[in-house]
Amino acid sequence: MVTFNKIEELLHQLNSYRPLNEGELLRLREEFLINFTYNSNAIEGNSLTLQETALIIKEGITIDKKPLKDHLEAVGHKEAYLYVEELVQKKVPISEKVIKEIHSLVLMDRRADRGIYRRVPVTIMGAIHTPPEPYLVPVQMEQLIMHYEQLSSLHVVERTAIFHLEFETIHPFIDGNGRTGRLLLNLELMKEGYPPINIKYGDRKRYYNCFTSYHTNGKDPSEMVSLISQYLEEELSRYVEIVRIANEIR
Repeated sequence: MVTFNKIEELLHQLNSYRPLNEGELLRLREEFLINFTYNSNAIEGNSLTLQETALIIKEGITIDKKPLKDHLEAVGHKEAYLYVEELVQKKVPISEKVIKEIHSLVLMDRRADRGIYRRVPVTIMGAIHTPPEPYLVPVQMEQLIMHYEQLSSLHVVERTAIFHLEFETIHPFIDGNGRTGRLLLNLELMKEGYPPINIKYGDRKRYYNCFTSYHTNGKDPSEMVSLISQYLEEELSRYVEIVRIANEIR
């Protein structure tokens, strides 16, 4: 069973330090945004390297011989993340409207499909479950939001893990579900005062196995809870060290 004592201890430690100044925070935010965009898009098959992603996001440079789709996915993910930050500031509760707005930014390259629930059946390559038929998607999304609200007594890591697993199970959109789902995961973590996490492309097999485990073990979310906890602990430790050093220099 995963416990969250270490995560809570690290968050308390982080909050005990003097905050970084605006310039330092912007630098960390930019670094995270580039890495998060690269990894989240790469998991879904985007061919841009980390360096190419950085050039597109920071400089607006077009990468020779790379598809326009890949460029738009990088820009769209960046805009979606910046929108998530706005939602965090306003403490906006998760809703179908919020989900569709984030998806509309993610799917910048497919205007006709942005923010619209899929109208055709889909299968997920390598997955052991089949997403629901299109006519069931609106009902299941409504139920997902209601279920998430009922999980408020759980630790944020546990309830976001369950939400993420269920969201990807429904697979409500024709494309962009993974990227949207990981943005929603970070939205909820950040609203609770935690840093966002970046699930690495190199960990994609373990990440996919979390979904397999969920569907083969009676909807037990423990594998996803463990993955999110590990990433959150690592991110908190990194932030604590950065802020500690900055405080010592001051």
